[in-house]
Amino acid sequence: MSDFLTLKADIIKNFGTPCAVVDLNVLEKNISRVQKICDNAGLSNRPHIKTHKSGEVARMQIDAGASGVTCQKLGEAEVMAAAGITDILIATNLLGAAASGALSALQSRISLKVCADNTYSISAYAEAAREAGRILDVLVECDTGQKRAGVETPEEAFNLAQLIDNDSHLNFKGLLYYPTKNNWKKTEVFNAKLVELLSSKNLIPDIVSTGGTPNLQNLGTLSGSTEHRAGTCVFNDLMMVKDGFATMDECALRVYTSVVSRAGKDRGILDAGSKALTSDQGGLNGFGFIQEYPDASIHKLAEEHGFLNLVNCAVKPSVGEIVRVIPNHVCVVVNMFRELVLVRDTKIIDVIKVEARGMLV
Repeated sequence: MSDFLTLKADIIKNFGTPCAVVDLNVLEKNISRVQKICDNAGLSNRPHIKTHKSGEVARMQIDAGASGVTCQKLGEAEVMAAAGITDILIATNLLGAAASGALSALQSRISLKVCADNTYSISAYAEAAREAGRILDVLVECDTGQKRAGVETPEEAFNLAQLIDNDSHLNFKGLLYYPTKNNWKKTEVFNAKLVELLSSKNLIPDIVSTGGTPNLQNLGTLSGSTEHRAGTCVFNDLMMVKDGFATMDECALRVYTSVVSRAGKDRGILDAGSKALTSDQGGLNGFGFIQEYPDASIHKLAEEHGFLNLVNCAVKPSVGEIVRVIPNHVCVVVNMFRELVLVRDTKIIDVIKVEARGMLV
């Protein structure tokens, strides 16, 4: 039996399928690669943990040189704090966490950094900071083309920065950007105008933060930037392969899944459906790449079923066979699993919990 067949047998025997399996060799190379990109650009690396949701993986990134971490939700920040990480930026408006008291509770324990793009959030942050008894650092989020969150003009950002600076419970910490890959020139113009406005009031941003794995190719092209937030690059996925950032061999995570039905000549069923691979296609066709059968497609998902189209396969899988699927969008796939199985050279090394799984607030 080959080493990979032995590993597959060990996976289903010990964990069943579907199972999320991470190659430690690839993971370590990915962490090292991104740290080197940031170091070469003279920027701090603040990885986004929404991809791996694991305190252990975050510690690997910190040990490799990351300055801190980025979280998407307060619950994720709680998990990172429990892992001993104290330099934490939360990159969304935290209205629910502020209203529930969770923000003030964590802020009373460690000094957080949060972001805002409106006066309502700033007011909520001021109240949370007052309750925590500790000044809260706030970054102003700016939109330069993503059309998600963030103010759309330098003047709006300037007004929010002044509002933050004028509140005794808040500290204006800096600026948060998430440009699209091709609009960094627009971001440069926006940032230059904003910094000019801020300087007129002696408001100097300590942090100018950019984000996104595809944007790693743009590091160093935004004047005054101090750090970068990238998440997907820790594992990579088919979206990053399509983007050109990664190859298949640089995708660290595979979903091991069993062929459970071959009721038709050119079709089959996997035991990984939308509860494992997720319905997020990431703009791609199908729901993942099957490593053993590259001409097969996962063309449809039900909750527990992955529907295989095998019409283009000269050799087709058999019932009971275990295949490895590279996900389209790894961040949402990780959130579906309670644990990740770590392997090295086809040997099971460890099992780690996805501690920040399901942290919605």
